[in-house]
Amino acid sequence: MSRKDIFKKHQAQTFPFPSCIEIESANGSYITDVNGKQYLDFVAGVSACTLGHSNPIIIDAVKEQLDKYTHVMVYGEFLQSPQYKLAQLLADNLPKSLSTTYFVNSGAEAIEGAMKLAKRSTGRSEIISCKDSYHGSTQGALSIMGNEEHKAKYRPLLPNCNQIIYNDFESLVNITKQTAAVVIEPIQGGTGFVTPTNNFLQKVRERCTQTGTLLIFDEIQTCFGRLGTLLGFEKYNVIPDILCIAKGMGGGMPIGAFIASWELMNLLTFEPKLGHITTFGGHPVNCAASMACLQHLLTTDIMQKVNEKGELFRMHLQHPKIKEIRGNGLMLALEFENEELAQKLVDESLEKGLILFYFLFSKTAIRITPPLTITEKEIIKGCEIINQILN
Repeated sequence: MSRKDIFKKHQAQTFPFPSCIEIESANGSYITDVNGKQYLDFVAGVSACTLGHSNPIIIDAVKEQLDKYTHVMVYGEFLQSPQYKLAQLLADNLPKSLSTTYFVNSGAEAIEGAMKLAKRSTGRSEIISCKDSYHGSTQGALSIMGNEEHKAKYRPLLPNCNQIIYNDFESLVNITKQTAAVVIEPIQGGTGFVTPTNNFLQKVRERCTQTGTLLIFDEIQTCFGRLGTLLGFEKYNVIPDILCIAKGMGGGMPIGAFIASWELMNLLTFEPKLGHITTFGGHPVNCAASMACLQHLLTTDIMQKVNEKGELFRMHLQHPKIKEIRGNGLMLALEFENEELAQKLVDESLEKGLILFYFLFSKTAIRITPPLTITEKEIIKGCEIINQILN
């Protein structure tokens, strides 16, 4: 049995036609397969490898922590410096109302925790999300997903999960005094990086405040510099009540978090005690990696260069077959006339040594979310490959 056959037979699959590249190594903006072929990575593990692959800053932090200890106890019982130091650094760089962090293992877990906290805080049960939103595939996150095709086979899901339409002001009347929380992405990811217009996020904030509804920002993709600011809410001048982060915060290691005020988060400690628990959440090795990633972003000009690099992509992708470039910073979507052209570009780019990827709900767009450390030379090189295929 070939390695590809083993992969398909014994490792659970998510999709009938995976690319099946077997990875040997990855460094910087490049991934190398077992045959020695290099691929320029314009995806970064879907916005996860903020500082590129195998960054020495992350590797050294992981190795240093491995030499001390790995898992020692369930979350929240022992003092572990990688956890509390990361929590402190986050608090130091967030608004005062976002002072307390609960560490988990992924973005979906962060969403699950935030939903529970909203219900516990308000005593309400309704959760509102946006049409065509994606927040994860676990039961609660799936319940607020904004696409019925992906939900239908798994019903019944959580009750009282309703939707508004992103950038549609009239639908905001659906947020009422029965609503526990609105869960929203600063940039809607699954549809191809749709950005807010006409101060839409500010209007959502105002409506939530009027109705006593908690505003939860899903910044799983936008966190840690992806838009040129540490968090996406800074870009749009809106402060949520609960912030969910993951992906890029680990620099390639698995970690997530939901963040709120101490007063809100403390509600999980009584009536009942242990209101939210996790075994591996805040794993010290992953917290060490996240700490290293965050410190590097805060002490270098990487974030300051994000928008400049985003503009360089736009400058070099002026092709008539690209209908639109959406998004912000280094979170970009190329929109095409049809699904066939988008698929052709992804497939042929891979053959030419460039990694691109699709969106969950948009068939006619492809994502560009490279490491924030990508160089101008690498951007131009990848854009040339895209233009060659489109010509």
